[in-house]
Amino acid sequence: MKLRLAGLALASALTTGAAPAPPAYDLLIRGGDIYDGSGAAPIKGDVGVKGDRIVCVGGCPAGAAARTVDATGKAVSPGFINMLSWSTESLIQDGRGLSELSQGITLEVMGEGSSMGPLTPQMKALELQRQGDIKYPITWTTLDEYLRFLELKGVSMNVASFVGAGTVRVNVLGEGDVAPSPAQLDRMRGIVRKAMEDGAMGVGSSLIYAPSTFAKTDELAALMTEAGRCGGMYISHMRSEGARLIPAIDELIEISRRSGAPAEIYHLKASGKENWNKLDEALAHIEAARAAGQRITADMYTYTAGSTGLDAAMPTWVQAGGVEAWIARLKDPTIRAKVLAEMRSPTPGFENLQRSAGAEGTLLVGFKNPALKPLTGKTLAEVARMRGVSPQDAAIDLVIEDGSRVQVIYFLMSEENVAREVALPYVSFGSDAEGQAPEGPFLLSSTHPRAYGNFARVLAKYVRDEKRITLSEAVRKLSALPAHNLGLHDRGMLKAGAYADIVVFDPATIQDHATYEKPQQLATGVSEVVVNGQLALEHGVATDARPGRVVRGRGWTGWSDGGCRKSAADWSW
Repeated sequence: MKLRLAGLALASALTTGAAPAPPAYDLLIRGGDIYDGSGAAPIKGDVGVKGDRIVCVGGCPAGAAARTVDATGKAVSPGFINMLSWSTESLIQDGRGLSELSQGITLEVMGEGSSMGPLTPQMKALELQRQGDIKYPITWTTLDEYLRFLELKGVSMNVASFVGAGTVRVNVLGEGDVAPSPAQLDRMRGIVRKAMEDGAMGVGSSLIYAPSTFAKTDELAALMTEAGRCGGMYISHMRSEGARLIPAIDELIEISRRSGAPAEIYHLKASGKENWNKLDEALAHIEAARAAGQRITADMYTYTAGSTGLDAAMPTWVQAGGVEAWIARLKDPTIRAKVLAEMRSPTPGFENLQRSAGAEGTLLVGFKNPALKPLTGKTLAEVARMRGVSPQDAAIDLVIEDGSRVQVIYFLMSEENVAREVALPYVSFGSDAEGQAPEGPFLLSSTHPRAYGNFARVLAKYVRDEKRITLSEAVRKLSALPAHNLGLHDRGMLKAGAYADIVVFDPATIQDHATYEKPQQLATGVSEVVVNGQLALEHGVATDARPGRVVRGRGWTGWSDGGCRKSAADWSW
């Protein structure tokens, strides 16, 4: 009888076309220690995902799941946000961004001073001419078109960008040392407004480099006032991180005050041994502004060395007009002599990172010219000795021979200061590097270990090993804090309704392995990374999914409350 009834039920289901009930969850992460991003103590439980959203956290109702991840004994947290990514070109080459993905990054934020749009035809031509190991056609013009290009091409992580103040300047003024006329400044403001309405996060500046350094405070405040009206923030590699650190912080605070918008300091540091003792005063200025009601924050990388070019070893006046004009001037014996004198000056009028680091503390890691690539991994002092010249002469010769700024690592900071900054409650994290993989064209040059280890290092060195901060607080600073600073209210937290950007990792084993000698080593300990509800990393291995999307700021006209207001005060920060 039971068999007959079962047969009748099956026949009825087939006749009526009834389909089995869909699973309650597309993905269920079970039994983990849930760190929701708030900084609160963890709870043990499940995280349920349906589509691209989180539907429950903690006590999820019983129900079937299309896929299940067993997180027993592991931490489950919001996806990490890289506040300073240089994956602008590397994601074109390899959309996985493996060095970042393997550390739990789910959002890459770009735009330190320069951005991938908007571009004029002349800017496109120069960008093509100046490309290094990674070659690609430039098929976009605006910043939004570039970001959509990445999304359509396929990327593992979400992407966002500030519009570069330097890019805006070059659009209107070129690369020379010139000040904008009122009409030109109006054009620049219009470019910022359009970028904000397209979804830029704000305006990013990088003020030690030509041509960005030629911008005065009034120009930057005008651009930022426009961005502030559109809900954006100001974020800056300040005019100095060394000898003039305090005035540089005061300038950033002033731009924030005049624009009415929040501001963030890129890679907070006191650079150069002679400046390490300035950190107390620097933090006092930041915290006084915060106490007065300004929203001033910072981000950092967790190493005592930075990485940039040999342009940061030479006066900016010689670089006016772009790389080609810079190299042409260096070939002039009279100009070269003047540059050498300024490079050797104990009180340079520019941010001379090579002098602060010393020739032994200047490591060569990235050349464009194949003939120079054998010098990768040598110090500037070694190359100078090999060639029988001074370190300053060697630096000039390398720029001329390479036809580029030459990528280097400068050893500049104290570990004591780095550890102190890690614990500051208003400091988040940025790699200041590209997301790459230890294969293909990425192996043609070296890199800074922060590209492969910055975020894992927070959790391994500063949380587990040294106990500088708790794991709950570290997760907050890696996720909810930067999301809040960017105005992203549906990312950065594990809560029902938020986008399902989730990381599963083992706090006991997460580890960075990248070193200065061997930087291209992936971090370990992150087992799963979920981006917009899809597994981008599973069992520590990148999947074929490319679920990354463009994440846009509050000025984006696609939002119901987007667009620009009368002033920054019309936004709730």
